[in-house]
Amino acid sequence: MATTTTGDRVSGATDASAPKSLRETAYNELRKRIVNLQLTPGQRLIERDLAAELQVSRIPLREALHLLQTDGLVVIVPRRGAIVAPFGVDEVRDLFDVRESLEVLAARLAAQRADDSHLTALRDQLAAARAATARDDKPAIAAANAAFHAVIVDMSGNPLLQSMLQPLATRVQWLFHLTKERDPGQQCDEHAELYDAIAAGDADHAAEIAYRHVASGREPSLELAEHWSAPAIDPVEATRTRQRTPRRKERSGNEEA
Repeated sequence: MATTTTGDRVSGATDASAPKSLRETAYNELRKRIVNLQLTPGQRLIERDLAAELQVSRIPLREALHLLQTDGLVVIVPRRGAIVAPFGVDEVRDLFDVRESLEVLAARLAAQRADDSHLTALRDQLAAARAATARDDKPAIAAANAAFHAVIVDMSGNPLLQSMLQPLATRVQWLFHLTKERDPGQQCDEHAELYDAIAAGDADHAAEIAYRHVASGREPSLELAEHWSAPAIDPVEATRTRQRTPRRKERSGNEEA
């Protein structure tokens, strides 16, 4: 994923200044920590600490942070530092607005262009979600549900739509982790219904189910967002000192890197 050269980057970072493997190692690890909620919305990211933990220098770390900013997972304040993006109620609402349009189109196109390999991949993710639900493995449920939606986007066969949804894929997976208290059995049932419509090649029905599925998650997700959201965060203020952003009271006492 290419990064831009805007002025809101941390000073000194360049796209070609470090081996790609180091940048990707840092990117993948930080992305995983954010999506899995080891690093929480609004939390301060300390470059020196993260560079030591990940065993990389500051340059590939900064490049990784820029990639995460492109994904919408990180906010960078010039010459101050970075925080995990404050994924709150407004951001959740915006994400659902986009999903209710683009994911519906993806489902319609997937039904029109379904093939055996993609249908097998969808069945695999359904099975993975069912198995994870049976053992109450919430991170695995979130990963399988996100992968199910990603396969549908791939099935659409529309490169422009894929390029528009690809940057949202990580935020959708993040959302699934943040809303892991939603009924996983219901989500499996809705995905199974969507699979059946796509496998039958019924584009209109697939689009209808996709809309209902995404829309049904809006209000529960917004309600849950009220609980996980940190208080309103000013990124400039949050990066003013070296102190990590304090967590909400219910998370205090469980300090993480």
